[in-house]
Amino acid sequence: CWEVRRHNSSEWCSFIRSTPDCRMDGGFLDYLNGVFCVFPPRLLPLAVTLYALWLLYLFIILGVTAEKFFCPNLSAISTNLKLSHNVAALVSPREGDHRAFSLTSPLHGVTFLAFGNGAPDVFSAVVAFSDPRTAGLAIGAIFGAGVFVTTVLAGGIALVKPFTAASRPFLRDVIFYMLAVFLTFMVLYFGRIRLGEALGYLGLYIFYVFTVVLCTWIHRRQQGDGPAPPGPWEPEMPTDAEEPESSGMNSSDYGEEYRPLLPSQESSLRILTTALSPLDYRKWRRKPWYWRLFKAFRVPVELVLLLTVPVVDPDKDDLNWKRPLNCLHVLTSPLLCVLTLKSGAYGLYQIQGIFPVWGLVILVGSVLAIIIFITTSNEEPPKYHCVFAFLGFLASAMWINAAAMELVNILRTLGIIFQLSNTVLGLTLLAWGNSIGDTFSDLTMARQGYPRMAFSACFGGIIFNILVGVGLGCLLQMSSSQPLVKLEPDSLLVWVLAGALGLSLVFSFVVVPAQCFQLGKAYGICLIAYYLVFLCVALLTEFRVIHLS
Repeated sequence: CWEVRRHNSSEWCSFIRSTPDCRMDGGFLDYLNGVFCVFPPRLLPLAVTLYALWLLYLFIILGVTAEKFFCPNLSAISTNLKLSHNVAALVSPREGDHRAFSLTSPLHGVTFLAFGNGAPDVFSAVVAFSDPRTAGLAIGAIFGAGVFVTTVLAGGIALVKPFTAASRPFLRDVIFYMLAVFLTFMVLYFGRIRLGEALGYLGLYIFYVFTVVLCTWIHRRQQGDGPAPPGPWEPEMPTDAEEPESSGMNSSDYGEEYRPLLPSQESSLRILTTALSPLDYRKWRRKPWYWRLFKAFRVPVELVLLLTVPVVDPDKDDLNWKRPLNCLHVLTSPLLCVLTLKSGAYGLYQIQGIFPVWGLVILVGSVLAIIIFITTSNEEPPKYHCVFAFLGFLASAMWINAAAMELVNILRTLGIIFQLSNTVLGLTLLAWGNSIGDTFSDLTMARQGYPRMAFSACFGGIIFNILVGVGLGCLLQMSSSQPLVKLEPDSLLVWVLAGALGLSLVFSFVVVPAQCFQLGKAYGICLIAYYLVFLCVALLTEFRVIHLS
């Protein structure tokens, strides 16, 4: 399909439609057909501009869905499974009581929390691995995000707030990440990944989780009796400097001063309209103009998500039970799932050639919604309210998967337009887009006085992304007839990328202990300079300035 730009512009459309390699197997929009057939050749810059804006908006959709819907429901599920991070790690010692240790906090952090934070990266990798033509995007994004996070983000934290790193967690995470990178390097060298190797990725992550839990247990046993203050490798959790933003919550969520003195029963219509409002007008008036501008772009996404994804909040007295909206979710969430699964192929399928699947979902969902509405009240959530957390988790996962599918397709289209490899698009646009949220949150955490926690998040999160992203992404593409996935490097750039990531890890592994884990501005400047040099070498390799003879 790359040959399209070498033909005359009048032949672009016929070439796209007649070449099997140009066919988009997944997704809702055919971007190649749009740019080469719908837009005339002279309007190609306009089409590219629109695609670039849509690409940015897809990153916003991914971020909003993961932050406000996927992660809260994942937290609610972990609470129902007795894996809540809110469970106290220590029981207050009273007369006759014994000191109790809870391993739920580290287990939650390296499983549920890691999955919530890494959902866009993992879904993007799974979607990219689903097509051999876009597998380079996954490799580029996973390695590119690794280089970016371990250099720019880690260096930025050291520049913002010099600190002393937590020694044991740092060494543990860097060693496991180097093992993951070495395993991926070997897979790329042999050009394929078999079932045992894919399971090896997931097994290594399970071993990492076991190691974290075991180290935490040993550390707490060494603390002795009595609650100990947070040590250098168990930082105290910060409190939010800013009140949490609502996902359609009522005004009582924004402070005690707005709570009514006497409880009042709201009508179902008012509860529905309040719950569907993604804006809090008191907060809107206090915020600067750039926050309002970004919020204006997010409002349409949040409104659609509020309509289709239920959110269960264990920290609220009513568990975020909104009776009319939750009844509506019984209809909209399953409908969303069948219409986004396989790009709507299952939802449009007709039973016996007569009745469509989406019609059956509407019929069953409407009956269930009416039953729930009749048998529940606005004031008290039902006993089965936890089921909505699983429904919200599934619906938000389908949203993320659909957005990731469009993201991969549009990046492939831009690569064909500009004659760029999937690897360079993955290590730049896809890696930057998936890492931008972590960058802002970690740097904000460092500015608030928690650089050690932000630095630990740099290495802990990307271990999940590479092991689960590659392992699960390849495992889902295997079948009984073909129990392997080919991962042949398409250029020298892949080896430059793998080498750069390995070298950055070795640099930190040697330099940080040599400085007695004291990380200052010099360390941050070196890491950022390293990334700029890597980016220049990668681009020169992509444009054949650097090549093998």
